[in-house]
Amino acid sequence: MFSRLFFAVFFLFVTVTCGFWLHGTTGAWVAVTGVLTALLLTDYERGHRLEVWLRQGDPRAEVRLTGFWAELVDRIRRGYKTRDQLALQHQERLQDFLSAIQASPNGVLLLDEEGRIEWCNQTAAAHMGLHEQRDLGQHIVNLVRDPAFTRYVAQEDYSNEVIIEGRSHSLAQRLKLQVQLHAYGENKKLLLTRDVTARAQADQMRRDFVANVSHEIRTPLTVLAGFVETLQSLPLSPEEQQKYLDLMAVQANRMQGLVSDLLTLSQLEGSPPPPLNESVDLKPLMAQVRSDALALSALQGDGEKPVHNLTFNLPEQLHIGGSQAEIHSAVSNLVTNAVRYTPVGGKIDAVWEVDAEGQAQFSVKDNGVGIAAEHLPRLSERFYRVDRSRSRESGGTGLGLAIAKHIAQRHGGSFQIESELGVGSRFSLVFPNTRVKLEALPTSRQAPLLAAEASA
Repeated sequence: MFSRLFFAVFFLFVTVTCGFWLHGTTGAWVAVTGVLTALLLTDYERGHRLEVWLRQGDPRAEVRLTGFWAELVDRIRRGYKTRDQLALQHQERLQDFLSAIQASPNGVLLLDEEGRIEWCNQTAAAHMGLHEQRDLGQHIVNLVRDPAFTRYVAQEDYSNEVIIEGRSHSLAQRLKLQVQLHAYGENKKLLLTRDVTARAQADQMRRDFVANVSHEIRTPLTVLAGFVETLQSLPLSPEEQQKYLDLMAVQANRMQGLVSDLLTLSQLEGSPPPPLNESVDLKPLMAQVRSDALALSALQGDGEKPVHNLTFNLPEQLHIGGSQAEIHSAVSNLVTNAVRYTPVGGKIDAVWEVDAEGQAQFSVKDNGVGIAAEHLPRLSERFYRVDRSRSRESGGTGLGLAIAKHIAQRHGGSFQIESELGVGSRFSLVFPNTRVKLEALPTSRQAPLLAAEASA
């Protein structure tokens, strides 16, 4: 800049001097006018080239300028480069932000001032049955036709959320969504959706559980109250009194079993998983289960001998890492359930097996009446019964399968049910190989622990 000014002043001085020397004062003024005009025209031509270059919008395009103008071009190019770098950084941050929202398990929709969709993530599209691109610009109320949602959007207070039905791909299970609007910017809104189907199901199960517990306890209490009133108001013979007392004892035992199972479930849900270092020897455990099953089977008949064909098998020296009390409870529940619900003369097989991956599986298979397919998914719920009247006659509390499932899951395993009407059922506990210890014999060999068979 300084050199350019020095050159202009020097050139003006020389020109004015020459003009004054040749033509006096008039020559000097003509020289000044000519030099200034030349400088202005030169700068105008360079400025025009700069203007054309700027209008192209491409800072990488070539422009031939020198001196001050070349410096100006370089500064503009550096400004363009800085701007592009900042824009790229902002774009990357925006993409990271949008990717984070896409990964969110909750749905997110951005609505404009009139409630039209500006953007939504994949979760929101799945929740409400929207298309991420095709439905942009559509009014949200026109796409989500739920009366509760329409009323919610129309109001001005969004401090509370609303529960609506979402778009579900299954007819058997309806999706429940918690939806809430949040105002931001200039009259724009942020719509958040969350899948609360599991919570709604848990609430329903809790209500059913309380209702079932109340019903199960009220029934024997009503019977007991009736017997007590009879004993208090009627003169009965000693034999009649003993009969009523025996019936009262049955109802008391039923309530005691129910309370015991409820306490067991409560302890299972509130305690940490069983440690791996505690080894459970299944041979004495199964001997006790077998003894109890034979006694229960005998009670189904005349009380002297079992009325079912019972078979127990397991590999020798099989140990399971975990809680002996819990495993005994789960195994016993499956076996006693089979005895209760298998008709007289039916066959029941209780078998332990170890597969090629080292997992241990205990299965109880019977040839009873079987269970319809629609009942299988809910069979391990608390108090769920296929036939309530038959369950009460059998003496079950409706909690045995729920306890077995909890115990299997606490040991890192699973609970499986297979059944077919008219063929029979198969209930299985599967324990992971990390809890299985098998000694002495290969896993492929099995030896009968105790086999007890009784014909009806």
